[in-house]
Amino acid sequence: MSDRIDAQVDFLREADRLKSILRASRLIDNSRHENSAEHSWHVMLYAAVLGEHAGPDVRIDRVLRMLLIHDIVEIDAGDAPIHGHVDHEAMAAKEAAAATRLFGLLPADQGADYLALWQEFEAAESVDAQFAKAIDRFQTPVANLASGGGTWTDYNVTMDQMETRVGSPVKRGAPGLWAWMRPRLVAWFARA
Repeated sequence: MSDRIDAQVDFLREADRLKSILRASRLIDNSRHENSAEHSWHVMLYAAVLGEHAGPDVRIDRVLRMLLIHDIVEIDAGDAPIHGHVDHEAMAAKEAAAATRLFGLLPADQGADYLALWQEFEAAESVDAQFAKAIDRFQTPVANLASGGGTWTDYNVTMDQMETRVGSPVKRGAPGLWAWMRPRLVAWFARA
């Protein structure tokens, strides 16, 4: 029992490093960049509040667990901004190695469960993962709309990019949320 708790506490200590990983996204008040731990908390809150917009077979408890751990790999791999110039294949390899290392700190059974949950989120094939991905992609544009565009001007983002990078996963996992967001994005980009 003591060895199991030692391993769990080691993982939790390592997870604290997520608070130091700065994301490209800024807070709504534009005072600073958010960190990945803040993002994980906020996107979980989005899923809890907006869970009624999930499909009937979505299990919000699983979605919350996915969102809790989905960015923990950034401890090793760093943040890859959705609108940044990123080598997606190289980043996926770094994230997979990070997931193996980080979840490998846990007791074997628990580590395997977390790794499988993270892989499910990444694959976005289950209804739970599709809703989790939708919420993850929905949160930052909501903040950017509230802050006058956030980092969209920094990255020269276009509405076409939003349709592909945000719209596709949001429509897939939460079509009602995309129906709400799209006209707001169109209006913002028309003024930009």
